[in-house]
Amino acid sequence: MSIGRLGARLLIGGLFIGHGTQKLFGWFGGPGRAGTEGMMEALEMRPAKVHATLAGVTETAGGALLAAGLATPLAASALTGVMTTAIRKVHLPNGPWAANGGWEYNAVLIGAVTALAETGAGDLSLDSVLGIERRGPAVAVAALATGVATSFLTMAVARRGRPGVTSAAGPSAVPAPPEDTAGDPTTAGA
Repeated sequence: MSIGRLGARLLIGGLFIGHGTQKLFGWFGGPGRAGTEGMMEALEMRPAKVHATLAGVTETAGGALLAAGLATPLAASALTGVMTTAIRKVHLPNGPWAANGGWEYNAVLIGAVTALAETGAGDLSLDSVLGIERRGPAVAVAALATGVATSFLTMAVARRGRPGVTSAAGPSAVPAPPEDTAGDPTTAGA
């Protein structure tokens, strides 16, 4: 039985669901759609509304898939993509340490979901119950590579987007994320 993998999936998946719903609905002290759109605009992820929705949905759906142990390599790939984007757009200039706003937390999450892609979700998963579990080194490398490539592609597309429209009130018309983002690595320090 794979209690450790179940625990890791539930913890990591649950936290990603929380981060996604912070972005989408403002739950758990999150910025909500307006704050996330403001953050995406500040990060030059355009159109901001689309990228805010994609980030929230990817984290929520990827977290749910991971927690359930369903399509685990796909979940790992999706979550790797959002964490890679967070590293590149927010945390990289701050060095590795989370205490300084760095990328260590994001890298640990990428490592954890890659490990789950390699070992499989385990006996206590929908992948196992449905007989669709895919695992192994090649699966892990493919999930990691797909997530990183998707991040690079997403950022390339975002660079081509036009800046958001602001009202006569000026740049402050684009909502900014709240100062305290409950430790969300994709909004902290934005």
